[in-house]
Amino acid sequence: MYTPNLHHHPIHVHVAPLQVQDPSSMDFNNSVNPGGGVYMQNASPGVAGAAFMQNVIPGVGGVHMQNASPGIGGAAFMQNASPGVGGAAYMQNASPGAGGAAYMQNGNFSKPGTVVDITKRLQDELTKIGLKIKAHEENLRFLKKETDNVDESILDLQATLGKHRSGNGGTAANDDSTHVQTEENTVQQILKQEKSAAGVICQLKTHHATQASNLPLTKDVLGIVATLGHVDDDNLSRLLSEFLGLEKIMAIVCMTYEGVKSIESYEKEGKISKGSGIHGLGASIAKPVDGRFEVICLEGLRPYVGDIVSDDPQRKLALMKPRLPNGECPPGFLGFAVNMINLDHSYLSYVTASGHGLRETLFYSLFSRLQVYRTRAEMLLALPFICDGAMSLDGGMVRSAGMLVLGDRKDVEVRFPLTSPTKKMALNYLDTEEKLKLKKWEKERILEDVQREQLLLIHVKQSFESKRQEFVKNLAESSSRITQQFQSGSRSSTPR
Repeated sequence: MYTPNLHHHPIHVHVAPLQVQDPSSMDFNNSVNPGGGVYMQNASPGVAGAAFMQNVIPGVGGVHMQNASPGIGGAAFMQNASPGVGGAAYMQNASPGAGGAAYMQNGNFSKPGTVVDITKRLQDELTKIGLKIKAHEENLRFLKKETDNVDESILDLQATLGKHRSGNGGTAANDDSTHVQTEENTVQQILKQEKSAAGVICQLKTHHATQASNLPLTKDVLGIVATLGHVDDDNLSRLLSEFLGLEKIMAIVCMTYEGVKSIESYEKEGKISKGSGIHGLGASIAKPVDGRFEVICLEGLRPYVGDIVSDDPQRKLALMKPRLPNGECPPGFLGFAVNMINLDHSYLSYVTASGHGLRETLFYSLFSRLQVYRTRAEMLLALPFICDGAMSLDGGMVRSAGMLVLGDRKDVEVRFPLTSPTKKMALNYLDTEEKLKLKKWEKERILEDVQREQLLLIHVKQSFESKRQEFVKNLAESSSRITQQFQSGSRSSTPR
């Protein structure tokens, strides 16, 4: 035993174990040279009474501890420790863990933060992947509901088609003589108008349809206004025809300005060239054109830009109805004239280059927001709510705000054809077929989405399993390393 010189209280140092009495009141100086013990210089007390040891030089089989500071619960923090004789460990920048356990660098130990950081990172990644799995599963549940809804709609539409077939002799394409006669009547009324451009067009389309489709003059012509729509009621047909007037209801409808240019050409002096365009064609079939006639160019019209009535097979315009202060429509209000025109299936599918249909372009330009009322008296009471004209089924007519038409009605020679019951059934059948086609297409798109979501879910689950295995492996390795560190630390700290 060797007793050092102390300024205040004595201390006894043994080879094994080292005992320090009252370290909180001690001050070490000079050198301590234990025989196989430790060398402590300038030691001062630390947390929970643990000494702060600097430049501790090992004896035989001891350890070399420099800049050792206490850790939690009094564990020493040892830096730049070098082994003594007997193979003691060399520890650098060792910091205590919970409960005072120290870890080593450049050896088998690592900082506790490294293990915690890796574990935290793997936990965060697993959480993120788990959220992705949840999102894909929710998408699949939503798509399953959408598929069920579409399947129900398809069954309903198929049942509706079955009813149409059984109620129409097995085919929806059959027409009766009433419908053909009605359209023929309209065409005949146009042909009776002598020296009219509309008559020439009807003559070509009726008797020379194949040749007319190849002529530059007529291939851009969609038709005559009176032949492009049908109405349900004869009285309404007469009223709408009267409102438009003979010139407009017999107007030629072209798709583009190029078609308008081909109808009429001019000489250098600005005179009409009678040998070309519709004038030359009329002369060649003994129906010369004379006088003024109107031509409507669809691509030049300002279309309706509002909403369309949802799920309406005729794509009617969602116009704002007139409203009284109490929120109700004026008494006798039946609707808007533009929505009372029925379009054939072929014309329903027609759109301009800008994507607008006939109702949004042609008929909206002709009728705008023309209101239809049951009686003249009801129409007159609603005058404050009429902006773009109105008419009543008993003959009343308002051209625009403040512009009324009085006197006896006069039938116009050309009228819109009627929609026969058979024609209505055919239109409904075609509309149902179109809806069924769209629903089947929608189901195909949904099934593609389901397949894509299922593949993504499989991929994400595989990623989750891979990351989970990595997490478990990291926990096992970390636990093993910590156990080894405690065991190694306990052996190296045992006094000799």
